[in-house]
Amino acid sequence: MIEAIGWYGLSAILMAYALSTMEIIQANSFWHQRLNLTGSLGIVAVALKKKDYQPLVLNVIRCLVAGISFIGLIT
Repeated sequence: MIEAIGWYGLSAILMAYALSTMEIIQANSFWHQRLNLTGSLGIVAVALKKKDYQPLVLNVIRCLVAGISFIGLIT
């Protein structure tokens, strides 16, 4: 199950990047931030399980940035 969560995380982050690069969604949009937030949470889950600290730190920071942006969008 944790591997599926990790694959979702990878897919979500890549989708956010691709969609914003192709200007289908804006980088400060609800969907971009949602994909980044949920995707990075998926990578965090796998990194915790495997005790892989570099992706863990990177994606915790990514979660914080996306979370703050996401909260700003919904309030």
